[in-house]
Amino acid sequence: MLITGGAGFIGTNFVYYMLKEHPHYECVVLDKLTYAGRIGNLEEAMQHDNFKFVRGDIADKELVFDLFEDERFDVVVNFAAESHVDRSIENPTIFTVTNVIGTQTLMDAGRKHGIKRFHQVSTDEVYGDLPLDRPDLKFTEESPIRPSSPYAASKAAADLMVMAYHRTFKLPVTISRCSNNYGPYQHEEKLIPKMISLALQGEPLPIYGNGMNVRDWIHVYDHCHAIDEILKLDLDAAIFNIGGNNEMTNIDIVLLILNMTHKSRDLLSYIDDRPGHDLRYAIDCSRLRNFTPWKPTVNFGCGIQSLIESIRAVGNSGVNQYSK
Repeated sequence: MLITGGAGFIGTNFVYYMLKEHPHYECVVLDKLTYAGRIGNLEEAMQHDNFKFVRGDIADKELVFDLFEDERFDVVVNFAAESHVDRSIENPTIFTVTNVIGTQTLMDAGRKHGIKRFHQVSTDEVYGDLPLDRPDLKFTEESPIRPSSPYAASKAAADLMVMAYHRTFKLPVTISRCSNNYGPYQHEEKLIPKMISLALQGEPLPIYGNGMNVRDWIHVYDHCHAIDEILKLDLDAAIFNIGGNNEMTNIDIVLLILNMTHKSRDLLSYIDDRPGHDLRYAIDCSRLRNFTPWKPTVNFGCGIQSLIESIRAVGNSGVNQYSK
């Protein structure tokens, strides 16, 4: 199995999940080690005989093709992506190169070497957003693609490319679109680890706009488990939503963190909203639950408390290295 982006947040968690749940698998990680990918995340994985790390860019055709030639992968799980919305507004080009051209390069190599499955890890952000006053509405796999940010547009383009490669070249593919993740190894630029770290240090917590934007949150373990279940299915060209059924406003999450860290609300700092900020995401993952025994298992409050304790234990410099 090739796991691209395996030194990043979700990829790292998936590596450890697979090494534990499928110890007979041979897992190879390909990661460029940008700011969001850290080799230290995989220190424990390096101790396994069936694990290998390769540093490289998924858009580097020569490197990718040589790797496929050497390893003869059966399955590719593509986590590798530029994923920060604010950064995509500042520099959209790198998102197009990695998220679209990189995905295409992996599929071209997969076609040449006859892989059994290419799984694209996507995002619910490809659907755009939902109105705040319609809590009955949720994204399904048939919802139209309406990305708001350059990041989301690049992921939507990759999804379309994946489905086109199935239709044109008969490449065996699946796609998963997940809601917001939290958990171990998440980069400190993301909402939850950033707010925990700032609260523990007693520093102001910046909130975009009025903080009423709604997201559906899922623990990264439950995401990894869902992908594993999808890979077990004898299905082709199938798309699955993955959600935690846990919608919360940004401000409610920050207030929860302040409460759990015993900090004052005076630390709240409202800042100008970012351009094109989506209002609400909500996922209908009934298709996944109909096809597999999967369901979310990690309670949100317990998950946040565990993160707070882990980050407090190692200090701010260790946000990305707290224990699983």
